[in-house]
Amino acid sequence: MKLRAYQEDISNQAKDKLNRYKFVMLNMEVRTWKTFTALATIQKYWAKKILFITKKKAISSIVEDYDHFKEYFDLTVINYESVHKVKDNYDLVILDESHTISTYPKPWLKYKNIKKQYWNLPMILLTWTPTPESYSQYFHQVNISNNTCWKKYSNFYKWANDFVKIWKIKTSYGWANDYSKANYDKIMADISKYIITYTQEKAWFKSKITEYILYVKMKDSTYNLIKRLQKDKVIEWKNDVILADTSVKEQQKVHQMFSWTIKLESWNTLILDDSKAKFIKEYFKWKKIWIYYNFKAEKELLFKTFWENLTDDLQVFDNTDKNIALQIVSGREWISLRKADCLVFYNIAFSALSYWQARDRLTTKDRTENHIYWIFSEWWLEDKIYKAVQKKKDFTNKLYKELWN
Repeated sequence: MKLRAYQEDISNQAKDKLNRYKFVMLNMEVRTWKTFTALATIQKYWAKKILFITKKKAISSIVEDYDHFKEYFDLTVINYESVHKVKDNYDLVILDESHTISTYPKPWLKYKNIKKQYWNLPMILLTWTPTPESYSQYFHQVNISNNTCWKKYSNFYKWANDFVKIWKIKTSYGWANDYSKANYDKIMADISKYIITYTQEKAWFKSKITEYILYVKMKDSTYNLIKRLQKDKVIEWKNDVILADTSVKEQQKVHQMFSWTIKLESWNTLILDDSKAKFIKEYFKWKKIWIYYNFKAEKELLFKTFWENLTDDLQVFDNTDKNIALQIVSGREWISLRKADCLVFYNIAFSALSYWQARDRLTTKDRTENHIYWIFSEWWLEDKIYKAVQKKKDFTNKLYKELWN
């Protein structure tokens, strides 16, 4: 397969950065062929035995791309959860969707396992959303390699003293440090030399995303139940309990109830109202739709409403007239919605990363119009959550309390 001109150029730049720094970040937008460009970079570099670390859902797609490069190098593809099982030696490591290791201030086990085994190897990092919530998310992605300028920082806290304006915030557990306000200009002065950025616009994508908000009124009884829970913090329900004894649990329960379902203390789920699911079925009855939901009970509700006209299997969706429903987090990456007429969000996640990655699933190089529909309940905070994640900020418990109480 012949590289496009921009892929040829990026792979040449990336090879030069690997030769100079042993580290490069390809910040390439969805559908600009990050993986293929990374593999082309390796073809031009000296490495012969490569470890590619990714999400489980992406493995088959990466193996398919690798078929074009088999004669040049050996590639092992694993998911992040399997890093500790790998015993072989490699020449280079690729970290796909590197924002996976961007948590702060404390690193995830995924970061620790990779750092422990591969800290000194040349690395290629792939992501379009390296810092969906805070520029502090750059630290662990860059510090995972001991070949970068941040190797002098033994942990996030020492780095934060130089790059972050640290604030005090009040949580349900008391006062804590807020490390989210990192100095972007100072960070870029250090690490821009490692980064290559490429957008869909540069690749001549002509796709336009239009978002719509549709409102559905819930039953008065459901709204009254929510107000009662906020007041009493506990509701006995048919030999079970709805409990909101902390501010975090209250936010979770209210979010569930405004999605018209609820998880009880027994872990059983209850459907409070099916009006939103019926609205979606009727409103989009002449379209082939992709639905994103948040909670398992929402999946149950959707399948009960759509019956045989809904699947959670991508191959079935691609090859039949059925609609599809997937959970936002598990279905936001490495999936193409090219067969969908439009994307429908049954619920909105509190995560900015989920928002930005899920909304790009429709985009292809040949598609000019993408339509996304958000189905919100009247009188809830979904508008506020929507505005927060659009600004690349998570909707936090603190913001919930400020807006709702």
